[in-house]
Amino acid sequence: MENEENVKQIDLRLVLKRIREHKKLFLIILPITIVLSSYIILCVPRTYTSETAMAPETSSNVDASGLSDIASSFGFDLPTGKNIDAISPLLYPDLMKDNGFATTLFKVKVQTIDKKIKTDYYNYLKLHTETAWWNKFYSWLLVKLAPKNNTLNIVPDKFDPYQLSKIDDELVKGMRDNIKISTDKKTGIISIATIAQDPMVAKMLADATRKQLQEYIIEYRTKKLRNDVEHYQSLVNQAKQEYEKVRKEYGQISDADIDVVLESVKLKQNDLENDMQLKYNTYTTLMAQLKAADAKLQEHTPVFTTIQGAEVPVKPSGPKRMLFVLEMFISAFIILSVYVIRDILH
Repeated sequence: MENEENVKQIDLRLVLKRIREHKKLFLIILPITIVLSSYIILCVPRTYTSETAMAPETSSNVDASGLSDIASSFGFDLPTGKNIDAISPLLYPDLMKDNGFATTLFKVKVQTIDKKIKTDYYNYLKLHTETAWWNKFYSWLLVKLAPKNNTLNIVPDKFDPYQLSKIDDELVKGMRDNIKISTDKKTGIISIATIAQDPMVAKMLADATRKQLQEYIIEYRTKKLRNDVEHYQSLVNQAKQEYEKVRKEYGQISDADIDVVLESVKLKQNDLENDMQLKYNTYTTLMAQLKAADAKLQEHTPVFTTIQGAEVPVKPSGPKRMLFVLEMFISAFIILSVYVIRDILH
């Protein structure tokens, strides 16, 4: 054990000796590292992060037997089993991977905190965001290499989100980096974090993303029920028209033949009266089914509670400039140290 400790002490002294012998190399490389890393990190624009969170109401499992009994009396069956969604809350973060969902945020209206820029998020990303010079070079290269017939200035509400140009594809990728959606498995709380170069834009983007996600969840959860309501509404409208038509015809015949006692006229009046009653029964039955479907739609429409509202951030969230320079300094020191003691390591 003593021999091993002596060896370690000797190795450490050798290491320090080699570093002192090459101190000129350290004095040259380390300041250069500080200057270069400072230049690089200063080229990266500051960003701000805004966060918001919401809690969606879970699928309703309340016993609807009473409603079902009423509906069944009219021949309309309301299932009372549990709703099983194909898209669970745990999959909501993956929605940003879908171009169709992500590009809807391009239309969001934003403005900078100094109110000098008011535009949509698409044009804000494309025309009003700063980038490092190497990113500018890459964008310039994309434009030069793009086909002549490739549309680069596409208005967000006119393009196909699943057939993007190279420029727009890069914008979508950048937007995915700027918008993060996460779901807590235990509580079901959905958190949204947005990043922008302007604090007000970050806040507005967080609010818009929360609203867009709410609308998507409501539309998805209630799609079938809304179709049912629309279907019964069309049937009710049709039944009402048929009933009013027969009632009008019956009224006209009754007024015209009030003093007529012919049996044929009486038979016709009776037929119209029976037909009118049938049409009325059909109309009232469909109205009950429409009300039941509408009640079920209201019951299963998700309700959201905002747990944390989006705020305008005061301090930038990145990049961490001092930390970056320190990391580069330490990395350079370690690399140089390994280089000067490479023969000892062998």
